[in-house]
Amino acid sequence: MPKTVAERADILPVLGEVFREHGFEGASLSLIGARTGLGKGSLYHFFPGGKEDMAVAVLTEIEAWFATRIFKPLREDANAARAIADMLRAVEEYFKSGQRVCLVGALALNDSRDQFAPRIRGYFAAWTEALESALIRAGHGPKKARGRAEETLATIQGALVLGRALHDPAVFPRILARLKKRLVGD
Repeated sequence: MPKTVAERADILPVLGEVFREHGFEGASLSLIGARTGLGKGSLYHFFPGGKEDMAVAVLTEIEAWFATRIFKPLREDANAARAIADMLRAVEEYFKSGQRVCLVGALALNDSRDQFAPRIRGYFAAWTEALESALIRAGHGPKKARGRAEETLATIQGALVLGRALHDPAVFPRILARLKKRLVGD
């Protein structure tokens, strides 16, 4: 029997995990219904635009989390080294030490990329720019800061893939620790 959900936000974490595990294309409405416990009528009540509306809602939630927990501190914290270290801790927590794929990154790699291109581009651009600003405040020159920011994001994304591919949960935190040493020292 379908369960009662009070608010749309209540099912966003479940939707996010379904999209992470199966991709946008593989997340059928029947699979989404089974995982959320909601019938199609309830799903369309909360998300009149169907699966695309669901994905947009999940991306909006991800963007809000990163804007608050990652981008804002990187841009505004007077102690740039602390902001960068906090970013790495928050990223480790968010991606559950590498056991959770980056949904935005996963969407960038499959056929749904074009559907969500502005949001995907915006997410990675905002992260790169925020980290670059913190690195500049930490004493790196603008050119070096930009390169380090891009390398850092590529390393984080690659570490997520490598850890999952090797089924080794220690890979992601180990790589983040090396990033921390490289970016802010001990």
